[in-house]
Amino acid sequence: MELSPHSRILNRFSAEVTMDDEGRFAPLLGRAAIHLWAELPRDVQEKLFEHAVVTGHKSERDESLREQLAKFLHDRHKRTQIA
Repeated sequence: MELSPHSRILNRFSAEVTMDDEGRFAPLLGRAAIHLWAELPRDVQEKLFEHAVVTGHKSERDESLREQLAKFLHDRHKRTQIA
């Protein structure tokens, strides 16, 4: 079975990407998500938000992370501001 040109490119790219690249790509995707936040469907916003909170919790001292993240988003995007 022959791969399409797109599949060949993805396979080559996948082989070249390492876990070290996560540190490079994660901030780029994060900034893109912040920039597009108000345009995202609400269910996608909620999934991203909850995943960020779970990922960001490193200790019990981080309990305020949820509130801090919510304020950060509300302050920057009219659609998510509290009415």
